[in-house]
Amino acid sequence: MTNLQSPTTQTPTTGDEPRHSTVADHLVDRLASWGVHHYYGYPGDGINGLTSALQRRDDARFVQVRHEETAGFAATAHVKYGGGDIGAALATSGPGAIHLLNGLYDAKLDHQPVVALVGQTALSAQGGGYYQEVDLLALYKDVAGFLAQLDDPSQVRHLVDRACRTALAHRTVAVLVVPNDIQDAKAVLDPPQSHAHYATSNAPSSRPTIPPAADLQAAADVLRGGGRVAMLVGQGAYGAEAEVAAIADRLGAGIATALLAMPVVDQREPWVTGSIGLLGTTPSWTLMQECDRLLIVGSAMPYSDFYPPEGVPAVQIDIDGAQMGLRYPTEVNLTGDAAPTLRALTELLGDHNPSIAWRGEVAQNVASWETGQRQVAHQKADPVNPQLVLTELDDRLPDDAMLAVDCGTVTAWFARHLHVRPGMLASLSGTLLSMGGGLPYGIAAKFAHPDRPVFALLGDGAMQMNGVNELITVAKYWREWADPRFALLVLNNRDLSFVSWEHRSTEGTPKFDESQLVPDVDYSAWARSLGLDGVRVDDPAQVGAAWDAALAADRPFVIDAVVDPAELMIPPHFTLEQAKNTASSIVRGDSDWRGILRRGLPAAAATLLPHRS
Repeated sequence: MTNLQSPTTQTPTTGDEPRHSTVADHLVDRLASWGVHHYYGYPGDGINGLTSALQRRDDARFVQVRHEETAGFAATAHVKYGGGDIGAALATSGPGAIHLLNGLYDAKLDHQPVVALVGQTALSAQGGGYYQEVDLLALYKDVAGFLAQLDDPSQVRHLVDRACRTALAHRTVAVLVVPNDIQDAKAVLDPPQSHAHYATSNAPSSRPTIPPAADLQAAADVLRGGGRVAMLVGQGAYGAEAEVAAIADRLGAGIATALLAMPVVDQREPWVTGSIGLLGTTPSWTLMQECDRLLIVGSAMPYSDFYPPEGVPAVQIDIDGAQMGLRYPTEVNLTGDAAPTLRALTELLGDHNPSIAWRGEVAQNVASWETGQRQVAHQKADPVNPQLVLTELDDRLPDDAMLAVDCGTVTAWFARHLHVRPGMLASLSGTLLSMGGGLPYGIAAKFAHPDRPVFALLGDGAMQMNGVNELITVAKYWREWADPRFALLVLNNRDLSFVSWEHRSTEGTPKFDESQLVPDVDYSAWARSLGLDGVRVDDPAQVGAAWDAALAADRPFVIDAVVDPAELMIPPHFTLEQAKNTASSIVRGDSDWRGILRRGLPAAAATLLPHRS
């Protein structure tokens, strides 16, 4: 329903006024002064004033996705892939505003600055039970670090300034609710300098740089006292790649990375143990269990059981002091930017000469693990081993690759088989762990860097949730990208396999077929119907050629890989309880008990036993 009413206190515009003439124009202009030029969203009559304002500008881009949830994911990913300092999402009132929430929680939990503009019922109708009237201030209260409804044209400047400043300072979500009649009201560019009116600044805020000298010295003393130093590096270390490598060399440390920080360190280095946590590597587990010092840089990885045993002296660096000591009892906490803090700390360490034996042990563990993982990837499966598909991609990744990863078993194969390195970009819904984010992330990556290739890695559950729709978005925009390569992998096992394995290993219950099985869809045929390209892979001999075709394609390319649902994701620390529960699921009549035995035993042997590299 379109509401043409305007409050009697406002003067509607004719549309012929110069720039800034409406509240919506002023909003977009003020956001532009903060560097916001891309808006991900879906139109509706609750935001007609805002989309009209975007239409009148040549320095703002509205990217039409298929669903508001995608808009939230894409706005988050736009920041993660370096498209801008602030991501922006746009949603209409009522159902559109509700749809947007999940994507905004992704921004909140992964600490990304995102501003959302959300339409609302006209001021004159609020409180009357009008169409699509939802209490948006109550709805967004938890997700937003800053939340306000714009009820008067004189509020535009100070609300936009505060929203952007809060989003940047606290790395969080800011939401501005804009009633649709206010959007077309006449702008007030310069509020009066009088009581209850604000004239605010859009100048950027400074950030803390390095901690006090005494704290840096205390941290250096802690780290210097160890001979087996482990580092845990998170997304807060982006921009400090050289400094992370330098202090690791000075300390003779091994490095484990959180999933969101895979590109911060070169995953090909022998002393880099890869990802940590439930989906991580055995060398990362061993690194943490056997270290005598821990340095955490920009990470709040939440799996507390994957940190060292309590009692290992630890130092943490983070830009946000509130994040210190949340997961592990650290001795010294350094609040500051990662790069200058690490430089100062490295200088204080002086000519520290660590033992080379520790790094040798780390490298040996990494080599053994990687040998085993290569063996697992080449083990026979029915019909295709999903780990082989990722291994073949690893051999072909270009230096400027951008990786967008969805949630599921594909996350584990990404973490274990892709050697991401500095220069590449890679991300996912790291803390919310939401399915359906992979393709929106890939789309945002392309708008951030249209001249670089994207590899979007999805399971079939995520593809059916958001992917089949957002492939239409790819088809809509791909011709304007300087590099048209957009390789979309769908691991098609007809099973929500990560949850199936959780049922088995944690509950000891068989796979619940009614819950877990998903329809078999020919995703490559869907791509071709949209004017894209693709191939279905159902033989391991086809995998390498499929990736070669995707890399050589002149348009987005879908690889529909028919893979084995029984492929076992073995945790880096596989407990006796998990083994007993899995066996119990077989005894209780799991529908794929043959597959569990067929794939579980050889995969477990190759993963858990040591190997000569």
